[in-house]
Amino acid sequence: MSLSKEQTEAVIKKFGKSETDTGSTSVQIALLTKRIEELQSHFKEHKKDNHSRTGLLQIVSDRKKLLAYLKSSDLAAYQKLVKELNLRD
Repeated sequence: MSLSKEQTEAVIKKFGKSETDTGSTSVQIALLTKRIEELQSHFKEHKKDNHSRTGLLQIVSDRKKLLAYLKSSDLAAYQKLVKELNLRD
């Protein structure tokens, strides 16, 4: 359930500082958010897929850690990203 190359490039283009910026915190958070959204739609059809649900919880945990780091290091970027991705604060 990974993202296609086109989806990944679109997210990097929107949230990255350049075309090759794949490691910045905001890009990583945006990519994880996109994967979470895709997994949520997967679970609407496959309700008993507990193995993938475990992976989803790990992705959510990773995103939470990155959000906490971004909030502590750059509050303005954190607020902007949360608003763009429609995340709870």
